[in-house]
Amino acid sequence: YAHADDPATPIEESMREFDALVREGKVRYVAASNFTASRLAEALAISKREGLTPYVALQPHYNLVVRDEYEGALADLCAREGLACLPYFALAKGFLTGKYRPGAAVQSARAKGAQEYVNEHGQRVLSALDEIAAAHDAPVAAVSLAWLLAKPTVAAPIASARTVAQLDELIPMATLKLNAEDIRRLDAASRST
Repeated sequence: YAHADDPATPIEESMREFDALVREGKVRYVAASNFTASRLAEALAISKREGLTPYVALQPHYNLVVRDEYEGALADLCAREGLACLPYFALAKGFLTGKYRPGAAVQSARAKGAQEYVNEHGQRVLSALDEIAAAHDAPVAAVSLAWLLAKPTVAAPIASARTVAQLDELIPMATLKLNAEDIRRLDAASRST
């Protein structure tokens, strides 16, 4: 991954270096993370024009409480160019597990980061997640990840677990199929106001 775009480095220079790594057999594929749509489009155009190895995936910050950075131009570009999307912070630093709520004290290294979502918008999202999770008899975290996986360009959401118990909350995502109404409700609840 080009883990973050460096506007001071010409994109063509980066793409030539990535192409060399692929040609030398040191890496199989290259991808981008935290790129704007215009810079990613430029990188893809340069790769095509110069016959260089193109990016095959994008790793954006994308989840039910942070949608604006990816949806729109970036998602459209991924769809048009066939890039896989692998969102990081898929559970919003743990917030979308449902354990971070007003008045709840959670002992975790991520607790401070997750607290930024304990607001009206976050509570609206959790309320919808709670209802849908109950209807499917599934963990809130699994529903959050299933919503991402239902998005057309998302190949796989990235979520981490520190314990087996946390992993047990994520695994049901693999078989959980949200219906159109579930997705509509989550889209509506998570829309920025």
